[in-house]
Parts: sequence; structure tokens; C-alpha cells
Amino acid sequence: MTATTAMLERLIAHPTVSRDSNRALIDEVASLLDDHGVKAVIIENDDGRKANLYATTGPDDHGGVMLSGHTDVVPVDGQDWTKPPFQAVTADGRIYGRGTADMKGFVASAITAFCAATKESLNSPLHLALSYDEEIGCVGVRSMIDMLKSAPVRPAMCIVGEPTGMAIATGHKGKTALHADCIGAEAHSALAPTAVNAIHLACDLVQEIRRLQDELAAHGARDEGYDIPYTTLHAGIISSGVALNIVPNHAAVKFEIRNLFEDDPTVILARLKAAIAPVVSAAQAKAPHADIQISITNTYPGLNTAHDDAVVEFVAGLTGGNDRIKVAFGTEGGLFSQDLGIPTVVCGPGFMDQGHKPDEFVSLEQLAACDAMLAQLVTRLKAGV
Repeated sequence: MTATTAMLERLIAHPTVSRDSNRALIDEVASLLDDHGVKAVIIENDDGRKANLYATTGPDDHGGVMLSGHTDVVPVDGQDWTKPPFQAVTADGRIYGRGTADMKGFVASAITAFCAATKESLNSPLHLALSYDEEIGCVGVRSMIDMLKSAPVRPAMCIVGEPTGMAIATGHKGKTALHADCIGAEAHSALAPTAVNAIHLACDLVQEIRRLQDELAAHGARDEGYDIPYTTLHAGIISSGVALNIVPNHAAVKFEIRNLFEDDPTVILARLKAAIAPVVSAAQAKAPHADIQISITNTYPGLNTAHDDAVVEFVAGLTGGNDRIKVAFGTEGGLFSQDLGIPTVVCGPGFMDQGHKPDEFVSLEQLAACDAMLAQLVTRLKAGV
């Protein structure tokens, strides 16, 4: 067992599903760093049940490199696991458990490398940034970003360790999550034509979402670096209705925009609102209060680091690989880049194909490759970036 696999076992044992607390994990890591002479900064949420951790080893007068990872995982409810999800199981060259790929494998490797770095004389600092609630929209990391905005020195570059098979990802799409309240007017279903059916309004909205999606796919911006090379819209949840013989007066639709860096989600939303305006007007002719009210519930930007950026070349020197990819999933990397101006890439062990599934795993080979990359990073920091 390596130091990283031992650390991963400890991390998996903490069931840090986003709806639950991550404090036990954060407090354990903080205690470990304290044993290595580093006092971590703990940034709590409002009720103290969750927290970010930020730590630095080495000189504090210039940027250095930040390793970023999230500590929360998705639920296991309703999934058919054949292995205990919150107990690391090693078999067939793999470690199984919730979060092994997404992304406690990298977090374990980053913590191990950070602890090793505390024993070295670094000429450039190493930063460890662990966040919460990434899985529900990069929510928790924002308080850490606020802290770094006022810091006298920011990291010069960042590696977000989401699973990329150790390839270097230079980009990902942005995401905007939206909620639509479709407001109708109820009536007995025998008199349905006299009412405004909120479910019908919701269906009209979804129809316009699909039309706009088709237009973006056919005529919108394209980036062939992505599996889906255009901006997408997706309706994920519709809820409405009390009884079959009541025309419903309210329906809720949750949908999202996953945009290419070149596309502005606010412009796309404005186009959608313009498209549904005639639907709303027709409904208001029957019931003046009828409406489709759309609000943004969460948003984070995409990442679009240039292939020849210094951070890309630097990380390529650590991995020894030349693969450059873009990933479909989002990360906190776009926020670090946009809000803090920190050049960022995504590079970590495992594959997202394994994430969010029963019997999630990361291979020992991938963990070893990550350990090798971060050991090389520590060597570079000793020499000075």
C-alpha cells in the first residue's frame, strides 16, 4: 500500500455526499497538515457544517502552484453497488468506492504530495485547495475565491485534479441552471378550455428549449474539441398537478444551458424568453396573471486555456504527455481563471466514465501516474517555477 492509497482509504471512509457535512474529512486533513507544521485556513459555510481548506507550504512572496479538488461526492441512493461505497476495496488493480474517480483519488495524491513538500526546501510555494459542494454547481469554492481575491499574492497557476486519464484538459463548458415557474389558472377538467393549463405552458416552454437547441446545433458556434461540439440546452425536471380532474395552475421546469466559451448564456436565455413571449401573451388573454417566470439558480463559467499557455506547457513537462483534450463536465477551473486570473488546466487520475456510477473505481496505475506527476511538481518547486 502506498501513502496515496492509504490516504484514499481514509477519504473514502468519510461519506461526504453533498447534502451532508464534510467537516470530519476537512478536520482530519487539517490535523494532518498541522502535524507537518502547516496551519490550514478553514473557511466555513454559514452553519459550520461544511468548509473549504486552503494551505500553503514554501515561500509566501510569490505565486507557485495550486492543487485544487472537491471533497463532496454524489449520492449512492438507488444504485446497485456490489461493494461497500464508503469503504475502499482494492481488487483487480483498482480501488473501488464512491469518489475514487470523482475525485478523491486526486485529493489523496495531492495531500500526500503536499505533506512530502513540507519536508523540502521549496523555492516556489505549493498550495492545497479543497472545496465543498462542487457537485451541486461549484458552490462552496466561491468563499475560497473571495478569500484569494484579497490575498497579497495569488497562485501563479492551478491544476484541478478532476479525472482526465492524466491527459491535460484545457477547456470545459460553462453551466447555467434555471428554474421556470409556469403560472396558469385552475378549473374543473370538464371546463378545461376555459382555464390556462400550467402543464401545457411548461410543455410549450420545453418545445421552445428544444427548438433553440436544434438551432444552436445546426447554426451555432462549434468547438470540435468537445464530444458534443456545440452549446446544449436540457430540461431535466418537470413537476405539476394535484389531481387528474383539476386543470393545474402551476408547473415547475428545471433546465440548464451548457455553453461553449464563445457563447454567452445570458444571450441564449434572452432568445428563449423572446421565443416564449407569444405563448405568455396568449395565456394572459385568458388569465391576466398567467406567466412563465424564469430565474437563474446557479451558474459557473467555462474554461478556455490556450494550448500554448505557460500552465499547459508546465504541466506537460510534469506528465511527459502531449495529449490536449476538452471535457464535458464543469469544474471550479473556470472560476479560478475568470474571477482570479489564475491560468488553469484540468488533469487528474481516472476517468469520468466511472464517476457517479455504482462500483466507481480508479486504477492503481492511474494513481501511480498522478503521484509521479506531483512528485515531479515538488521537484520543480524546489528549483523554483
